[in-house]
Amino acid sequence: MSSPDIVAILESSRELDRIRKDQEEVLVEINKMHKKLQATPEVVEKPGDTSLAKLKHLYTQAKDLSETEVNISTALLSQLDALLPSGPPGQQRKRIEGGNEQKRKRMKTDSDISRLSPSIRSQLEAWANLKGEQVAARVTGDNSEKDEWFVVKVIHFHKDMKEFEVLDEEPGDEEEGSGQRKYHLPMSRIIPFPKRNDPSTAPDFPPGRQVLAVYPGTTALYKATVVSPPRRRKTDDYLLEFDDDEEDGKMPQRTVPFHKVVALPEGHRQ
Repeated sequence: MSSPDIVAILESSRELDRIRKDQEEVLVEINKMHKKLQATPEVVEKPGDTSLAKLKHLYTQAKDLSETEVNISTALLSQLDALLPSGPPGQQRKRIEGGNEQKRKRMKTDSDISRLSPSIRSQLEAWANLKGEQVAARVTGDNSEKDEWFVVKVIHFHKDMKEFEVLDEEPGDEEEGSGQRKYHLPMSRIIPFPKRNDPSTAPDFPPGRQVLAVYPGTTALYKATVVSPPRRRKTDDYLLEFDDDEEDGKMPQRTVPFHKVVALPEGHRQ
């Protein structure tokens, strides 16, 4: 192993550290923009506002840095492979290959996750931390005529498959069987609720905004229109009008806690 080889590896390592520091800085800025948009989502509707353009630029930066990180890591692996011995003796290799297959798969999964960019790893950790929490889940498939959203409890988040295992603790009367029902759902079908003990985590949807909310007395979510947000009413509840909720020719206004109201998913079918 020559000194120039070591120098090249160290230079690549320093470059990798620099890239990761840049990623962390970009992630901080992205989180700032997220908090700003969650607190005042109506700002994007103001003429001349550039919030979404800035957010797009930050995500582009994050993507470019992530790709650069992968390229440098790949180069480092090649440099190390060139310096390492070709492999263990036959007997030792046989013993290694005879190890537990599941353990090898687990090690590969952990390695794959560790190679992800800090922003993606942070997001995966956030999803994993939802274990035991209630979330909104779309339990119908992409080809279904209507989207059905229910309140479910997160049992586990599989980082390798990026999939949630959730439990519908209160299935409706029309569900097959009367017991609780489990689902395995991708991240795209899960929406975390705001923390009930921290109103600052909840978006402030303005009047007229369409949202997805838990219908009072049920565990189902439906599309609704904001009549008045909590801050304007100085309470912890939204005043909403649910679609298709007409009674005696009138549209009743219903109160829903802020922690049971989320943004309406794009392309929602009801």
